[in-house]
Amino acid sequence: MTDINEALETIRRGADEILLESELAERLKEGRPLRIKAGFDPTAPDLHIGHTVLINKLRQFQDLGHHVLFLIGDFTGMIGDPTGKSATRKALTREEVAENARTYKDQIFRILEPDRTEVVFNSDWMNPMSAAGMIELAANYTVARMLERDDFHKRYMANQSIAIHEFLYPLVQGYDSVALRADVELGGTDQKFNLLVGRELQRAYGQRAQIILTMPILEGLDGVQKMSKSLDNYVGIKEPPAQMFGKLMSVSDELMWRYFELLSFRPLTEVRALRREVDQGRNPRDVKVLLAKEIVARFHTAADAEAAHEAFVAQFQKGGLPDDMREVELTAQDEGLPIANLLKDAGLVSSTSDGLRMLKQGAVRIDGERVEERGLVVPAGEARVFQVGKRRFARVTVKNG
Repeated sequence: MTDINEALETIRRGADEILLESELAERLKEGRPLRIKAGFDPTAPDLHIGHTVLINKLRQFQDLGHHVLFLIGDFTGMIGDPTGKSATRKALTREEVAENARTYKDQIFRILEPDRTEVVFNSDWMNPMSAAGMIELAANYTVARMLERDDFHKRYMANQSIAIHEFLYPLVQGYDSVALRADVELGGTDQKFNLLVGRELQRAYGQRAQIILTMPILEGLDGVQKMSKSLDNYVGIKEPPAQMFGKLMSVSDELMWRYFELLSFRPLTEVRALRREVDQGRNPRDVKVLLAKEIVARFHTAADAEAAHEAFVAQFQKGGLPDDMREVELTAQDEGLPIANLLKDAGLVSSTSDGLRMLKQGAVRIDGERVEERGLVVPAGEARVFQVGKRRFARVTVKNG
């Protein structure tokens, strides 16, 4: 077991909230492996790196010597998680749940240590529960408390339907903590209500209340909205290495540090040192390469990560693609050319206002890296590859006038 203060620093990394940290410190002092629970409904079997924020935190607990309970909610998956929904969510069939659940096992052990991970299914204790047992469980919570949930409250005030079975979801999730005697439960910030139900139910069943740790929802590649396949701003963990690498290199320099905090296993001291180097003039692209290689290697191999890096350099830094890219020379009168003017003069946009609009949309890249700074001035120097959208490329050299 690691020193308590060092363990707490690791656990705090990237966390949004810990309830209560004092209780967590007391359990860490007991010197035993804690039972760390996180539940996943098998509704989206193909994970993206946004899903792995929680799984990474589970791995950090494992590295500290604790036991992970990876709960696949095959029973709750047939209810449908109402969190954040404005209407009753369609429940999955038993066959859909079983098929989706199988894929989780194939993916989580790319991050978690199998010998410290117990994969459990809540149907194991919920299917045998009698109607009387369910009534006993439901007696521990009131409708008024349920309506304190933001999504339920909004639907109630808007006269939108709330099915009775939706109230069962947080109750069953909470009872999972009772069945597993969890010391700590992890969840996204949107799951806080459900995690608190677990604390209350454990007390009602005579157990010590679990500690709650919530993790933020990871922003997608656009740096604005949460990572989502439907928004096409995601990095899938099954994607080919080169595609994964290229997507990670496209994130903004500021978003890179967020990804380091939530996705990287590099020590925080090392991440802070890298940030100081960038502040002192190191090219952030070089640091972004370290992040991209680490994540690609995690889901593929170190050799795949190296090959993806080489392919990226060949394509964007050596101008490998496209073969018929136009060569453009532009003259700057002062310190350089404003980015919107450069895009217009290079024939990549129709006007400077069009260029500013493309920047705002995140559609502009320089040497493969997304650029959104509308006030950027491109200095004179060697040729660089400018891209707008998916098909407009130009290798532009800015010269002093």
